[in-house]
Amino acid sequence: MIEIRKRDRRAAFDVPFNVYPAESPYVSPMWPDLDRTLDPRRNPLTQNGRGRMELFTAHENGKPIGRIAAVMHDVSNSRHGTTRGQFGFFDCKDDVYVADALLSAAESWLQARGATEIAGNFNLTAMQMAGVLTEGFDAPPYTDMMWSPPHIAQQLRRRGYAPFFPMTTFEFDLAAVDLDALDGERQKSIEADDGFTWHAITRRSFKQRLEDGRLILNAGFDKNPMFMPVSPEEYEFQAGELIWIMDQRLPVVVHYRGKPAGVIVCIPDLNPMIRACQSRISWAMPWHFLRHRLKCDRAVIIYFAVIPEFQGRGLMGAMLAHLIRAAKAAAYRKIGVTWIADVNKASLRQIEKVGAKPLHRLNLFRKPLGGDS
Repeated sequence: MIEIRKRDRRAAFDVPFNVYPAESPYVSPMWPDLDRTLDPRRNPLTQNGRGRMELFTAHENGKPIGRIAAVMHDVSNSRHGTTRGQFGFFDCKDDVYVADALLSAAESWLQARGATEIAGNFNLTAMQMAGVLTEGFDAPPYTDMMWSPPHIAQQLRRRGYAPFFPMTTFEFDLAAVDLDALDGERQKSIEADDGFTWHAITRRSFKQRLEDGRLILNAGFDKNPMFMPVSPEEYEFQAGELIWIMDQRLPVVVHYRGKPAGVIVCIPDLNPMIRACQSRISWAMPWHFLRHRLKCDRAVIIYFAVIPEFQGRGLMGAMLAHLIRAAKAAAYRKIGVTWIADVNKASLRQIEKVGAKPLHRLNLFRKPLGGDS
């Protein structure tokens, strides 16, 4: 018999370790990160009327074998004129009864709060990790990339969820990048323009550069589907710990005449280290971290953005060229790029210029609520 429990974050953490084989490409968030993300008392998403959240876990003979988070992102619904509920962190044993019990719990909770549609995965919002894998199951994900086994999409389809909003993650080999394709006349004019200043994200400047990144993200993504401006509290909650893991040579922040204009947030790929310590803090973690930093040759672009004033004027290409030179000099070999939606043609063109190859295909999945849901 399947038992559904609420708010058991430790059980939610244990689920993937119980239901996915050790050789699976899945990489769990670190326990402290997952714990605080799923805690409504600590996550700014659920503060000051911004949203509501519930966590469900499925247990069989006391063993956690499934999990799902249900979220009403109220400020997003208000901005976009929707009544959408969201699901996230949906992982479970490949079992019809387990999947149905979890999805039913999330659907009922959201419908009781006025949702007329459910969509996901969102971990936990459209500005964070999103999607359900539909292709590329064998490719190991980089940090901040979704991975799910084939049965997750299959269970969603079986229950009446339809895929929408296709996305792709990418990877490119630094040795194969043609910098001439990025360094055209517009990029060279930007690099020669004294109005532009280029800033690293150092530990001393971290707080200010963090705010630069938030402002550029909000301006650059403002017209994107489902985007919701990120508050200072949310951005610090999501990105504040980058100070401990970043490589100061990689991120790029550009100002124009003293004001934020463009950003690339790029960090070392931490997934090999996280796998090695099984997503848990232990006495061996400093050793794993040091060993990883000495051997790490993969980095990942979490996001890149340019304010509207400079979109289409070559700044993104100039920033990518700047990043690629820095990454090569630092002995990185490959760079991953977290999801880009098919509708984001401008970003896809930039990624094509560096010779990036698709790594995973993902979709969001949705279903109307009401009737037989």
